[in-house]
Parts: sequence; structure tokens; C-alpha cells
Amino acid sequence: MTEAQTTQTHLPQTTDPRNPGMPLDMDMVMRRTANRSAIERRAATLPGRRTLKKDHQAAWLARAISCIDLTTLAGDDTPGRVARLCAKARQPVRADLLAALGLDGLTVGAVCVYHDMIAPAVSALAGTNIPVAAVSTGFPAGLSPFGLRVAEIGESVRAGAREIDIVISRRKVLTGDWQGLYDEVKTFREACGDAHIKAILATGELGTLQNVARASMVCMMAGADFIKTSTGKESVNATLPVSLVMMRAIRDYHGETGCRVGYKPAGGISRAKDALVYLSLVKDELGDRWLRPDLFRFGASSLLGDIERQLEHHVTGAYSASWRHAIG
Repeated sequence: MTEAQTTQTHLPQTTDPRNPGMPLDMDMVMRRTANRSAIERRAATLPGRRTLKKDHQAAWLARAISCIDLTTLAGDDTPGRVARLCAKARQPVRADLLAALGLDGLTVGAVCVYHDMIAPAVSALAGTNIPVAAVSTGFPAGLSPFGLRVAEIGESVRAGAREIDIVISRRKVLTGDWQGLYDEVKTFREACGDAHIKAILATGELGTLQNVARASMVCMMAGADFIKTSTGKESVNATLPVSLVMMRAIRDYHGETGCRVGYKPAGGISRAKDALVYLSLVKDELGDRWLRPDLFRFGASSLLGDIERQLEHHVTGAYSASWRHAIG
């Protein structure tokens, strides 16, 4: 399982320079358009375009695990729950299955929590290379006072978060205030310091795919290391049409600047077969270099359990009940 085994050498360190951003170029932003009907037709073909079987499917599923931001964002989170989640992050699949697959050492890409759970997560992940990501800036609505949002980033970085998932002000997109959006994300990026910043667009609330395309470009110009679809709290989260638009914005930004920006779909991705579709879309639109955790993540929790079930079937020939693969 050569492809799967190479997963272990890419966890989850960054191998490219960070995106430094660039001055806001309104011509470049306004050139971003989106042909909705064409995008939706292309997205509709994706689930049936690739068939992966046996070792190839197992290898791709192992890659998906390495790109998961294992997440808990519940109001009743406790240090104990976070510790269990981190134990799962360190060993995402049963040891006997990992041994059979030749994947000892496989981990997820990161653990994502609220600010108050950073310290327990950092403690539980000590001795690993798994970063803690924290949602910030008034997550999920992003409507708290601006100074508090900036201060929240600083507090999370000082607490040990190596990645910060910020939420943009949707109203700036809906009103076409691109300068305001640029200034906001640039300030957030500066507050992150060495911590990487993932800009959550909340695409389900942006109205049009054209808005998604333009917001993606502005956030990258402002220095985002990743652009992310959703908080997971909107009524519509990650979708294939939105993913197509955002990936093409990333591709165009790379073509203009030479900088690679990461992509993170989040919310509603809970089945192994869905993960395979997203990975194939990344491969088609961005190329193999993006199939690494420093440039691609799934925001997910239940996804890991279904992938583990599929890997158990690959090893043993039998499916097990989902309750045998609890996350936390």
C-alpha cells in the first residue's frame, strides 16, 4: 500500500512558505465570476467519476484521515471529552487495523476546539506533532466587537493554539465592502503571528457563488493560510459547487502569486464515500500537492468513524456496527 504508507511522512508539517498576502487588487477581485449552472452541472458529475477499490480505496481513506481536523464545538464540552477526542486523534484507527494496513503512526491533521478547551487539548497532545486549532473571532456569527475578536485570537495563540479558525463578517461580502473585508482579515492575520489562519467564509450565508469567489480571493489577498467553507452551524455548509468555486479561486491565486493556500470544507461531510469525492475534486482542480494536511483539511467529527468502518471491512471482509467506532 505504497500510497497510503506515504501519508505518514506528511503529518502535518508545512513544507511551503506561508501566504504573505498582497495589496488588495480590486480588478483581480471583480474578475471573479461564477456560472452557476455550469458549476452545478460539473459538481453533479463528481460522485460517479471515480471508482476506487480495495488497496487504492484504503490508501485514499488513510489520506483522508490524515487531513481531518477532528472537532468538538459543543456547549457541554469538558476536559475529559477533549482528552478522549485527542486520544482518538493520536490513534484514529484501531491498532490492529493500522498494523494490518502498514500505517502505524497515522494521525489526524489537527484537533479543533473552543478557546476554553485549548489547554486540555495541548496537554493531551503533548509529544505529538498534532496541532490544536481554535475557533475564534466571535465564532460562529462573528458579531462581537472587533477589538474583542482581535483580542480573542491573541488569547488563543498564547494558550497554545497553532491554528486559528476565524469567521469573516458576512455583511461585508453582502454589501460589497471588499476593502473592509480585506482590512478585517489582514488584522486577524497579524494577530495570529506564527499561528496559521483559516478564514471561514460561511458560504451558506453569502447569497451567491460569485460572492463566494470574490470573498475567497479577498481573504487570500489579506494573507489567509486556508479558506474554509463553513462554521458547521449554518443551515447549508460544505457543498461541491461551493468547493469547486473556492478551489478555482485558490488555483487562480496560485497562478497569480505563486503562493499555495489551503482549502477546508466543513459541515455535513460524514461518510467515507463523500470524503473520497472531495479528495478526487482536490486532485482534479488543484493537483496532488494539495492532497496533504498542510493544504487540505476536512472539518469533521463523525466522518472518522465511518472511515474506520470501511477500513475494518477492507482488512476483515466484514462491516462492524458504527457504535464500535466512537469518536469521544
